[in-house]
Amino acid sequence: MPALAVAYSCGRDSTALLHVTARAAAEVPGLHVFALHVHHGLSPQADAWLAHAEATCRQWVEQGLPLSLLSRRVSVPLDAGLSVEAEARRLRHEALADMAREAGADLLLLAQHRRDQAETFLLQALRGGGVAGLACMPKDDWRDGVRWVRPWLDLPREAIEAHVAQHGLRFVEDESNGDRRFARNRLRLDVWPALLAAFPDAESTLAQSAERVADALPALRAWQAEALQRWGGEVDPGALNAVSWSVLPDAERRQVLLAWLGKHGVGGASWVDRLSREVPRALAGQGSARWPELGVSLYRGVLRCVPEAGADGGVHGDENRLAPRPEVVLSVDQPGDWPVPGWRGCLRVEEVARGGVAPQRLRGGLQARARSGGEGFQMGAGRPVRDLKRQFQAVGVPAWARSVPLFFSGESLVFVPGLGVDGRFQAPEGVPQWGLRWLPDA
Repeated sequence: MPALAVAYSCGRDSTALLHVTARAAAEVPGLHVFALHVHHGLSPQADAWLAHAEATCRQWVEQGLPLSLLSRRVSVPLDAGLSVEAEARRLRHEALADMAREAGADLLLLAQHRRDQAETFLLQALRGGGVAGLACMPKDDWRDGVRWVRPWLDLPREAIEAHVAQHGLRFVEDESNGDRRFARNRLRLDVWPALLAAFPDAESTLAQSAERVADALPALRAWQAEALQRWGGEVDPGALNAVSWSVLPDAERRQVLLAWLGKHGVGGASWVDRLSREVPRALAGQGSARWPELGVSLYRGVLRCVPEAGADGGVHGDENRLAPRPEVVLSVDQPGDWPVPGWRGCLRVEEVARGGVAPQRLRGGLQARARSGGEGFQMGAGRPVRDLKRQFQAVGVPAWARSVPLFFSGESLVFVPGLGVDGRFQAPEGVPQWGLRWLPDA
């Protein structure tokens, strides 16, 4: 049965969207609508809102609308170090995606409208947001296997209010919308009326600005991806050639660094500014430096992000003294990401043209285990076999980045993160082969 989903908070906007969608679905044979409600538990009225959602959906089903309600409870931590708004949003999005997949719906509709977009643009500008922030909410986006669509992003709020009034729809008011501790509420209650009085077209023009920035975002991201590939480490795809990067114009240097940090899930605008200044100075000085708060380090002209670096700058083990780690057996039989429990990362297996392993040589299983000492590695066919310490030194992998699992087939070393596939296991060009990459958890 074809299905689509609507995020339903019980507020005015989502109530109107659910009503419009369910009525339209009634005209399409076999189409079913799932209302997805997330119970955050932050408001004392949360239970009442869930009861309201159940009653509303029950009433509309009795009226012949093809509708079902799915609800999910999430627990938002009230840690003082976290933004409650941001954490609630993250958990809500996770719950919505989970429920949509559970319902068999790959299309999820959300009720944000033009004023929401205009407010978001203004808030992002006041926070000093970059291109991604000023692009605001996308109209159509694939995430977590679900297509997130905001069909009303060009619609004024007044049109939604008119639909609610015309059909006598009942909805709930979130009492937190009047709490001025939240930036959006301060903007909506104190700034927005004055802004509209001075600039009546502010809603539409700010939303247009967000749309124009969103148009430029894909081109910027494509350029960033190409730049990361161009200036990435030759052996380690997650590294960045700091020497080549440092001679770029300032604006390009910041954009590359922003993309590189984002790829590792660390940093932000303030860190981009700081590293843009400090990395070139370190290159001109001793040539090495560490930023333990991020797990970012500079060594031999290469920037690396090592998530296992502690916040105090300590590393879990060094090249001679590894922390105890389990031996993990992987039954690799197809390309994909293969988690390695206990090692904080996964092995990515993908089809490549050269430098990989013949698939049949992996199907007997791979064992991930720690260094025991004395392992030899061949950097390429016909090259000498040397111990791992020398090979790591040759390609500039620092000691604190060598606490990685080694991958064996039986007693033969196959793959070492930071070095690649052992030359004795590399398949000749022209035959099917799989490349191996180590992806540490961000």
